[in-house]
Amino acid sequence: MNRSNRIGKHLRLANYDYSQAGAYFVTFCVKDRLPLLSQVCPSDNAIDPPVVRLSSFGSLTEEAILQIPERYSGTQVDAYVIMPNHVHLLVCLPSESGPKLGRIIQHLKGFVTKQCGQAIWQDKYYDHAVRNEADYRTKYQYILDNPAKWAEDEYYSSLK
Repeated sequence: MNRSNRIGKHLRLANYDYSQAGAYFVTFCVKDRLPLLSQVCPSDNAIDPPVVRLSSFGSLTEEAILQIPERYSGTQVDAYVIMPNHVHLLVCLPSESGPKLGRIIQHLKGFVTKQCGQAIWQDKYYDHAVRNEADYRTKYQYILDNPAKWAEDEYYSSLK
């Protein structure tokens, strides 16, 4: 789907409680999809997957991700990858009384913005409520495989 087809599309599920316990796959992008967060570099040998080298903005993003469980008790980040112009997270919320997903992402983006001294993020983010174990495994593997598939990624093609 091209970008113009997404205009007006609601990214949130209507009437869905994003503080509901469960796992969520989240993607958020750098404004104008600029490659500010990292570089995906080939490994030293043909067997190993590519290596993601974080920029200073990427390091701040990682710091914010690692703070999530400390800041939001019971919340876990099971997997993440910081690509050049976007981030994927697999976040597990502990209970209905826990934080809302939007608050977690808002804090993460706000922390990085404050530390960078400039706004680098697109306003919105994409989320997917993980439905079952198979869905969880698919999203988890997607995050692990993302650097190896960077050249095929829709966010990479926007840089060309």
